[in-house]
Amino acid sequence: MSNNAKTAALSAGNKETTVARKANLRRFWHKNWMGYAFMAPFVILFTIFIVAPVITAIGLSFTDYNMMQTPHFVGFNNYKLLFLDDDVFKTALSNTVKFAVITGPTGYLLSFFAAWVINQLKFKRAFALAFYAPSITSGVAMTNVWLVLFSSDRKGYLNYFLMKIGLIDQPILWNTDPKYIMSIVMFIQLWMSMGTGFLVFLAGLQNMDRSIYEAGAIDGVKSKFQELFYLTLPAMKPQLLFGAINTITSAFAVFDIAAAVAGMPSPNYSAHTIVAHLYDYAFIRFQMGYASAIAVVLFLITFILGRIVMKTLSSRDE
Repeated sequence: MSNNAKTAALSAGNKETTVARKANLRRFWHKNWMGYAFMAPFVILFTIFIVAPVITAIGLSFTDYNMMQTPHFVGFNNYKLLFLDDDVFKTALSNTVKFAVITGPTGYLLSFFAAWVINQLKFKRAFALAFYAPSITSGVAMTNVWLVLFSSDRKGYLNYFLMKIGLIDQPILWNTDPKYIMSIVMFIQLWMSMGTGFLVFLAGLQNMDRSIYEAGAIDGVKSKFQELFYLTLPAMKPQLLFGAINTITSAFAVFDIAAAVAGMPSPNYSAHTIVAHLYDYAFIRFQMGYASAIAVVLFLITFILGRIVMKTLSSRDE
């Protein structure tokens, strides 16, 4: 066969392949266009409000930008200042990690334990509402309720009670003394942690397949705790994963409670967090380039921790 004939045959084969691919694409689109149409609003909104801001923040983190002038490219200068010269950021990072390590796992376990206990009670809905109500109320409003209890004067409920029984002679400065501020913030956060994760755990427990427990009873599972560890937890991996991701994001995003309890900034930066540092540079000093660098660092921390949790709690076939 001559070269021209080979070229013609190859060209004809390519055309047939292209026509076949177009036909397959048309059939695929005709079959699935409805699903993509329903997905379109979410994809568009997710791109506008999540993807675009993240990309913009990453770009601005390499600039000097004060919202009044054109951004000026400075390379990694913001990150160098952040990690080498910004002692307040180091304090904020330490406070945030300490807060997340203590309140994250504790709140996660308390949410699951409360959901597990309530699921076995008679009036589940009433108890679920009582546990969930604090999380749907404004964080600052509910913090102000707790500030009445932890008020630093003699009229504060806790100070009044401790002085009444003779344990202290002078009021304790709960929300102004650096020794107590972070503990108060953690306590309030734990009390308000019965949120979405709690409801997800409760919903997962209520929708468990009862045949699993029947099979477990035949295999020798007797107590409630054996059911929990051998049957319930393995079957609730999706809910546990969602609760873990939600806990990580809320633990590292703490700001409102700390600002309401100790002010902005807090005494000796004792309750200063990464988000508070970001807020300071973004909306008080208007140094948006530096604030974007802080946001990118926070994003990377939560993203890496989220990936670790997903690796741990996701099934192999997912």
